[in-house]
Amino acid sequence: QVQVVESGGGFVQAGGSLRLSCRGSGLTFDDYAMGWFRQVPGKEREGVSCISRSADRAVYLDSVKGRFTISRDNAKKTQYLLMNNLTVEDTAMYYCAARRGTIRSCSGNEYTYWGQGTQVTVSK
Repeated sequence: QVQVVESGGGFVQAGGSLRLSCRGSGLTFDDYAMGWFRQVPGKEREGVSCISRSADRAVYLDSVKGRFTISRDNAKKTQYLLMNNLTVEDTAMYYCAARRGTIRSCSGNEYTYWGQGTQVTVSK
């Protein structure tokens, strides 16, 4: 059974940093492109960042470019999202997702396995 489990969310002041982690199990991790998505109640889910199987390619949402960095450690079956200079607009539930095969985009419709989410709340 494939599972991806997020951790690392929490409360932070604007300008602060958080690192999210997502560990996969039940899958050959390096066969899967991975992604981070977020959603605020009443709004559509958006792709924050996605990374290829070998980490040679990453895609970012325009609003997080230069502030967020996605990475992965295939030996640990874990991906990460380092979020710096957080703003109130980054407040959301963040989800980890996996997609077997190559990275094509950072659209949630292309991702198969989803975690339960971890809440990130940024205060002024």
